[in-house]
Amino acid sequence: MTAPVEARLPPVVRKLRVQVALASRSLSIGGHDDFNQGQVSARIPGADFMLIKGALKGFDECIPEDVIVASLDPKAPAPPLAPPELPLHQAVYEARPDVHGVVHSHAPHTLVFGATDLPLRPVSHEGAYFEDRIDRFTMTSNTILDMTTARGVADALGDDPAVLLRNHGGVIVGKSVRHATVHAHTLERACRLQLIAERVPGGYHTSTPEDVLAKREFIYGDLAVRSYWAHSVGRVRRTWPETAQWARSERADAPQS
Repeated sequence: MTAPVEARLPPVVRKLRVQVALASRSLSIGGHDDFNQGQVSARIPGADFMLIKGALKGFDECIPEDVIVASLDPKAPAPPLAPPELPLHQAVYEARPDVHGVVHSHAPHTLVFGATDLPLRPVSHEGAYFEDRIDRFTMTSNTILDMTTARGVADALGDDPAVLLRNHGGVIVGKSVRHATVHAHTLERACRLQLIAERVPGGYHTSTPEDVLAKREFIYGDLAVRSYWAHSVGRVRRTWPETAQWARSERADAPQS
């Protein structure tokens, strides 16, 4: 697949590219920054390419023009500004036709939690979303640079919404980049709150199985995720007022929502 020339990007791709940039800024606000490391990507159903944050910019400085087009085909030449962990995203999209957004970050509490053997428990609403739906990838703690390793991550992810990378962070997926971004925030908060609870003398309580299911349906249903995304975009625009200039492109509904 040959990457489209910038000026020829169709409107649906330009809109999605803005969402990837907004997702990057939102992740920065949520504490996911690690220099220029970490990525957000998105794809349009049926397309043979993805949009992904380029290698040279951090979450906190990403603008739509920093979001590049890359092939889903791991055999295709990578664009010059593609992040080194492009294979990670290619492998996830290869394995999960239902996924149209991927976040990989080194969020601190997610990373620390992944370094433990603790199961993620429903201490909070966020923990309820991930209970029994998150595994650990332990093949390596290094950067994911090749498809063999990347497919190992995809295998560990399975049908779940996220996977913890041992000593490396997390990979969070969703049926849209909005869902993936919201749940990247969700996972970081779930890990942080449980790590706090683990230090409390005498132990702690967790939600019942019935409450876990109810929370997933109501608190993290599509309508709720849409509102959380809108709140996240609002925070981005309050933090960086210049991002309001992207509004015209972003205002339309996401192509994969």
